[in-house]
Amino acid sequence: MKFVKDVFGGVVFFGLLASVLPYLTEAAIGSRCAPPIVHPDRDLAGLALLAEPALAATGAGPGRADFDTRWHDGKAELNGYRLTVERYGHPRIGRAVLIYVTEPFSRSKHVKVDDPSKNPADTFDALKLNLVRHFQTGIYDYSTMVSLFTRSSDFVPVKATFTSAEWCGQVYEELNFDGARLAERFFSYFENESSEQTLPAPADGVVEDNLFILLRGLREDFLAPGQKRSVPFLASAFYRRLTHQTLAWSTATIERLSGSEMVRVPAGTFEAWVYVVKPADGREGRFFIEREDPHRVLRWAWVPPPKAATGRPHVLGGTDSGDLTGSSRLQYWKLHDQGDEKYLEALGLQPAVM
Repeated sequence: MKFVKDVFGGVVFFGLLASVLPYLTEAAIGSRCAPPIVHPDRDLAGLALLAEPALAATGAGPGRADFDTRWHDGKAELNGYRLTVERYGHPRIGRAVLIYVTEPFSRSKHVKVDDPSKNPADTFDALKLNLVRHFQTGIYDYSTMVSLFTRSSDFVPVKATFTSAEWCGQVYEELNFDGARLAERFFSYFENESSEQTLPAPADGVVEDNLFILLRGLREDFLAPGQKRSVPFLASAFYRRLTHQTLAWSTATIERLSGSEMVRVPAGTFEAWVYVVKPADGREGRFFIEREDPHRVLRWAWVPPPKAATGRPHVLGGTDSGDLTGSSRLQYWKLHDQGDEKYLEALGLQPAVM
């Protein structure tokens, strides 16, 4: 009888172990940058409810089902680009990566949430964009990164951070959006640049880095073909850093051209929507958005303002362009072993350090 009990107990134990082993394995091999573990058969609805309550409760919103199916699959979208940056009077060739991923975010702390179940009322679903640029200027190189956190229900920005590192020093900027106000903290190695300030945040304002999300039309088109809109506009931290400009709202017009164009980039030839962005600072940007799902940014290209608009030559530069070299959907936070560099091939990239 004791033997039967021992066998039965062992079966129960190993049965329970088998039922939780996938979770233990995923937790053990994951990392803190990973999104929550998603099991589509039971977790997708729960993650969707982390979105803004009004949208989640009604199921409203164009393309919601498609968005949740794609963006709550436990993976990130990775897009590689051939980057060109105008700096010190010359075009500098480099590389860029756009990383899109959803993750739970804290309303009160403005950080990624480790365990959404502990305080669901304080947690919402965010679509995060990490934009990494790396380029050379003579003997030394620049490494910059933007992290933009938006509400996945409407892509309104909640937080944006920027870092820049080159041989002269480091810079860090943090923007926190709280309703009608925007708080900035800026830290620089230059004297008299570090500061803290609060600005108004217009309800219809557009943050330049958010163009990489908004123009993709992940839920609905930002503009209809042929439509134009004037908006309050906040220049990107990257452009402000390279041109040494302070944070300030201006205006911009954003226009979607009526037709589509065929665009050839290293990743292939695609039909694209075209958006033209004209900030008040005199720049002009064009964004070529893939017509077919998933509407990737195929190319972006900024033209510097004419000299007459700024009163100074474009020695500092600051405008950039990127051509898509490749894409993939991966749990990249798990790909850190020797040999995992091979996954860069799908992005059209080589390891940064050989």
